[in-house]
Amino acid sequence: MTELAISLDMHSKTPLYEQIYDYIREEIRRRQILPGERLPSSRALSSYLQVSRSTVDLAYEQLVSEGYVESVPYRGYFACEMEELYHIDGMTPARQTVSEEEKPAWRWDFAVSGIALGGFPYNPWKKISREVLNDASPELFRLGDPQGEPGLREAIANYLHHARGVSCTPSQIIVGAGNDYLLMLLTVIFGEKKKIAMENPTYRSAFRCFQSLGHEICPVPMDDAGMERKALEASGAQIAYVMPAHQFPVGTVMPMKRRLSLLAWAAREEGRYLLEDDYDSEFRYKGKPIPALQGFDNAGRVIYLGTFSRAIAPSIRVSYMVLPERLMPLYRQRGRNFSATVSRTDQKILEVFLRDGYFERHLNRMRALYKTKHDLLLRRLRTFQGVCTVSGEHAGVHVLLKLTNGMTGEQAVALAAKAGIRVYGMKEYYIGESQARDDTVLLGYAAMPEEEIPQACEELLKAWTV
Repeated sequence: MTELAISLDMHSKTPLYEQIYDYIREEIRRRQILPGERLPSSRALSSYLQVSRSTVDLAYEQLVSEGYVESVPYRGYFACEMEELYHIDGMTPARQTVSEEEKPAWRWDFAVSGIALGGFPYNPWKKISREVLNDASPELFRLGDPQGEPGLREAIANYLHHARGVSCTPSQIIVGAGNDYLLMLLTVIFGEKKKIAMENPTYRSAFRCFQSLGHEICPVPMDDAGMERKALEASGAQIAYVMPAHQFPVGTVMPMKRRLSLLAWAAREEGRYLLEDDYDSEFRYKGKPIPALQGFDNAGRVIYLGTFSRAIAPSIRVSYMVLPERLMPLYRQRGRNFSATVSRTDQKILEVFLRDGYFERHLNRMRALYKTKHDLLLRRLRTFQGVCTVSGEHAGVHVLLKLTNGMTGEQAVALAAKAGIRVYGMKEYYIGESQARDDTVLLGYAAMPEEEIPQACEELLKAWTV
């Protein structure tokens, strides 16, 4: 049996299983481990390295899937013959050179998207995945319901009812691979281009999607409560895209009075709808979250949009849309021609994750993690008095810094970049240069390691006060 003298770096950002995988793979590729040599059992290696057995199992599974190692039942793991594997070593240096040239050398990135490192619920996801595949019938690998699997839609409906106050049945829910797909599908359902009002500044991804689909965009200014009602009336829009739970990028939590005002606007004329993007609704750190706008809709005028990308991981790519009953006939007529865009296997895994309480426990863990980062960041930003004021806190995963020392947002971003710190100017989120204000920057904290926040803030303050 081959002895593996692996030295693990417990403080590295590279996961332990990946360090084990990298070491064994390189030993096999350099023929330090010869074909046919037996590797230590996962139990023995985990004991030697003082790591969990699941960590070693994961490394071995990756090696098996890539053909470096063969698993022989009742005997163990054996190194494979490398001549049978296709090599791309000659391409690696060129590829690395390109990526290194394109990637800025950021010391710290206050990214406004992404999730915490290590935040993905790997263990339960792996457990459920195995159970789903072990119990799978051939039916699971056939093309599924275009609307989404009934079990997942039922689990989503239950979650939305209890967590967000959304009133719907599973038959009103459509599952799709990302919000962009669902917005495209909504265009098909309407059957014509619409005049869409968007809060200004707004979520650029949605803006670009609407624009590419040919809709006319009406930028509507915001006040402290959200989209201005009078400006919305004057726009002549048929649909208003709003983010009442935590508006991106401003961070406004829309009060009840403004929500009811928008519902009244939608109900006043036939053909008007509110498209509610329930952005960052899962993360609120002070008081109870206000239920979704859809739950107060008695006229069937709210189209509700949600995603699991923010709460679980961006790569999950599972979003959902709740249509009012009045739009369901149009969906059945025009939308069901599109096949399902999320695999039935992934849908089943997510169904169990929701149904059996894993998602609730994951959310509680992530809320606690993000609240700790949120509170730490706010404490550090107290030293920025005279430079900026803070807003947009207590919800979501980013805060806003309104500059008070005469700097523009563009200057603040440039000075931070010189220090190797990436922050984000509010100006880039406006529709139309004439309306853009350049006095605010955004700092995200979800993907920033907690231990790096103090030094990153200290260096940012230095950059802005030189």
